[in-house]
Amino acid sequence: MDHYFGTRDLPLLLKTLGANYQHELVGERLITTPRHFAYMKISEGCDRPCSFCAIPLMRGMHVSKPIEQLVSEAKLLASKGTKELLLIAQDSTYYGLDIYKERRKKTYQLIEKFKEKIPGIALRTTMIAGYPGETEKDHQEMIDFIKDVRFDRLGIFEYSHEENTHAHLLHDDVPAAVKQERVAAVMAVQQSISAAINESKVGKVFKVLIDRKEGNYFIGRTEADSPEVDNEVLIEAKDVYLKAGSFTKIKITSAGEFDLFGIPV
Repeated sequence: MDHYFGTRDLPLLLKTLGANYQHELVGERLITTPRHFAYMKISEGCDRPCSFCAIPLMRGMHVSKPIEQLVSEAKLLASKGTKELLLIAQDSTYYGLDIYKERRKKTYQLIEKFKEKIPGIALRTTMIAGYPGETEKDHQEMIDFIKDVRFDRLGIFEYSHEENTHAHLLHDDVPAAVKQERVAAVMAVQQSISAAINESKVGKVFKVLIDRKEGNYFIGRTEADSPEVDNEVLIEAKDVYLKAGSFTKIKITSAGEFDLFGIPV
């Protein structure tokens, strides 16, 4: 039977899942993902008045979790065997401004250090096609931008005319078929970029987190990839055994447009 919960229905949600609410209050999370990775929400809601977005209407304004609470939650998850934390928020770049009244300087220093120490760091973004008034020239500028930057991971969605958003006052003048064509065009460009980036990884060794076994393959991810939405690394299971949740050094032997194939080393 399906159940529906609002963003503030935590007590009812926990009761339905059979979790102890008092434990949840002190960070005793009930993990619904495989044990080796977990999502950790660092804030709720959003203050950005993006004209196309209804999230502030549904989830309210931005509220950050205190760093101390996040650290406590992370330590608890680690003690239970979690090896990978995926930080999530409606707007992660806004984290902490409501509590600490300033952006954490260490974040910028850390990003600069990443760029210095890891020239090949993975960049990702999400785009939108068919916003009211978008012309063919606008669409081509997006294509050119993607070709220039060469994002490692890129997603795109069609503009949706949401009631009570600022953009709803505009005329939704891009036909649905055109939106679909533009999404397909962007993904075709990204497909070729992804294929080239993946091909450059052939012969190299990566630290891979094994997620599961599926058919004749063990399936894992590199540190640049999130579960369910990103590239996967496939290792033939015929002559090897890899434990879900373990880190394994994998040499890439071949590459597809969105997946890598390899062997343990």
